Amino acid sequence: MTEPIVHIIGAGLAGSEATWQLAQRGVKVVLHEMKPLKYSAAHKNQNFAELVCSNSLRSDDFEHNAVGLMHQEMRLAGSLIMQCADEAKVPAGGALAVDRNLFAELVTHRLKTHPLVNIVTQELTELPSSNADIHIIATGPLTSEALSADILKKIGGQALSFYDAIAPVVYKESIDFSKAWYQSRYDKGDKKDYINCPLTREQYNTFVDALLTAEKTQFHDWEQPVYFDGCLPIEVMAERGRETLVFGPMKPVGLTNPHSSVKPYAVVQLRQDNKEDTLRNIVGFQTKMKYGAQKQVLQMIPGLENAEFARFGGIHKNTFIKSPLLLDSFLRLKTQPNIRFAGQITGCEGYVESATIGWLVGYFTACEVLGKSPLLPPRTTAFGAMHAHLTDDTDIEAFQPMNINFGLFPIIQGEQTSNGKFKKIKGADRKVAYCLRALNDFRSWLERINL
Repeated sequence: MTEPIVHIIGAGLAGSEATWQLAQRGVKVVLHEMKPLKYSAAHKNQNFAELVCSNSLRSDDFEHNAVGLMHQEMRLAGSLIMQCADEAKVPAGGALAVDRNLFAELVTHRLKTHPLVNIVTQELTELPSSNADIHIIATGPLTSEALSADILKKIGGQALSFYDAIAPVVYKESIDFSKAWYQSRYDKGDKKDYINCPLTREQYNTFVDALLTAEKTQFHDWEQPVYFDGCLPIEVMAERGRETLVFGPMKPVGLTNPHSSVKPYAVVQLRQDNKEDTLRNIVGFQTKMKYGAQKQVLQMIPGLENAEFARFGGIHKNTFIKSPLLLDSFLRLKTQPNIRFAGQITGCEGYVESATIGWLVGYFTACEVLGKSPLLPPRTTAFGAMHAHLTDDTDIEAFQPMNINFGLFPIIQGEQTSNGKFKKIKGADRKVAYCLRALNDFRSWLERINL
């Protein structure tokens, strides 16, 4: 019997990871990518695995943090995305940030030189009608309009959408270091991973006023933007209350201004964006302000008065399906099992989360092609918690995109007391316990899947 051909649509983080996992297990893959023939509104780089919103994969602390735990699980599982991220790493304190161009180049080179991967440059506008081959849809939240329309048609319109914003990037040489300074919050990392720009209370209030009145991207009457809370535009945060920003991306805690004895009321941080450290992105400053307004408002920040912008922020529409309703446990479309979905289009949110679901779909598909029985990841692991979020159909109407977080994990109990009750694990000890349990269970699962 002839093995089915596996087609993967989209060479983003999920599609690239799924391709790698299949090819590494001896399965031939045809990877379809529309770039550079066609680009979405947010994509600019012709390489695979382009990072659009930020160059940070967030915390790399796998002893206390859920996303850091997911990083470690991906490393243990032989993830292509994590291998390339580690190679393209730039200083970012306790976070894992990368030179986004180098990262994309590394992923692209690995896939293009793999003997079992065939790259096809084309835009697919519809899902396959035949059940002969396996198709993995990993087109992400920026799926082309034609393919989105066909997906919606075939799944009965069961999709949701939200709007996602991109942070601006400035040239480091244009930052005024007579006002700005190097320091990581609480001196983490090498203590100098971030550039900080301080604001007094008066400067902060003037900045917020300008932010609220700045000209912004307007939507059509029929568009009702629903933002994902993990990537809110800075002006939307400001609209929720004047002090919101000082408890969010502009919080001044853990920082000491060497230029003044007066404690800053608010601080803007800039994170390294490329290996050469010539570019810095403004942390948490995703925005829907128009380009002219961005320059005017952002240059009000002390230290950025003469900032030159390598990229302005932007906004785009993200689309995702109701996975718990539409997909089975192995992320196959219930009505057409030869079609699977991977990455952010499933409703996971975040770079590493997207790649993790790509890993799982690659593994599930390899099992089917090779005649093996796949094992679902333990619910106690980051893999399993994210997978459960996408497949648990107990409350489909409440389904929304989600980053990995400890709230998705089964509650962990402490030691049992003499009266039969369990001690509650609190604070940092609780996070450590979650991570230890997860890594132990994950290593056992990897040994059992033996694939």
